[in-house]
Amino acid sequence: MTDLEALTIGRVGVDLYPEQSGVGLAQVRTFAKFLGGTATNVAVAAARLGRRSAVLTKVGPDGFGEFVRSALAEFGVSPRYVTTAPNLLTPVVFCELAPPSDPPLLFYRAPIAPDLTLTEDEVPWDVVDAVPLLWVTGTGVSAEPGRSTQREILRRRACRGHTVLDLDYRPMFWPDADTARVEIGWMLDYVNVVVGNRTEVEVAVGTADPDAAADRLLAHGVRLAVIKRGAEGVLVATESERWTVPACLVQVVCGLGAGDGFGGALIHGLLSKWDPQRIATFANAAGALVASRLACADAMPTSAEIEEMLCG
Repeated sequence: MTDLEALTIGRVGVDLYPEQSGVGLAQVRTFAKFLGGTATNVAVAAARLGRRSAVLTKVGPDGFGEFVRSALAEFGVSPRYVTTAPNLLTPVVFCELAPPSDPPLLFYRAPIAPDLTLTEDEVPWDVVDAVPLLWVTGTGVSAEPGRSTQREILRRRACRGHTVLDLDYRPMFWPDADTARVEIGWMLDYVNVVVGNRTEVEVAVGTADPDAAADRLLAHGVRLAVIKRGAEGVLVATESERWTVPACLVQVVCGLGAGDGFGGALIHGLLSKWDPQRIATFANAAGALVASRLACADAMPTSAEIEEMLCG
């Protein structure tokens, strides 16, 4: 794909959402199936905004793996770089919808998720070198051999173009926060855009204070730091300026995909060469729209929907 604009690397899976609301998993009778996984959802969100995206990941040799590839294609995301781990299963995630702002998740990724077994032999190095925007995640370095592979990708990339780190901290994937801080912190010198919430920046740089965290990220050479603050909006910082974008008020249905919708819009803004404040405003509205809907990949908004939210 010589015309590829964005390559995301990392988590993929199948999300199963209850079709009965207001009850725990023990009481749920039926579930609806959706494409999921942070890096995958971000690629879908970018494609929904007209960007030519692909995801580098792995699935198992099972029906869910087939579903992932077909769903990506339907969303306009290239499945070309989705390979298969012969002895593993495509991850499945069960979601409870209470509380809607931060629903509990039950991950089935044992003994290891296929995406974390990515090796250097499976990396399209020509794409890594040339793609305008490369997106990696904190989860991508939570286990070997994926950790070493992602490190080599970042070394090889050498901060060319837009090299974005989504901090994507999930405690259940790490033995402890200190280990996560070491492994995620290593990547800060090899990226030029970082995005995360207050919990994630605290893990990465040791403080949850948005301004202090932005200072520490910029000290690593990061060109753009984006810190999501929930109901308090978004802080976006460069070496010379910083802005706070207010939150968009919506009725939250499911907050799970909001960050990924934000991420896809961030990709669109970066590739469009918008100024940081406009990027954050657009991305914030995209995330709010996803939070007002059920599911993740299926909920990603169009440009027209985001613009309407901005006008409102």
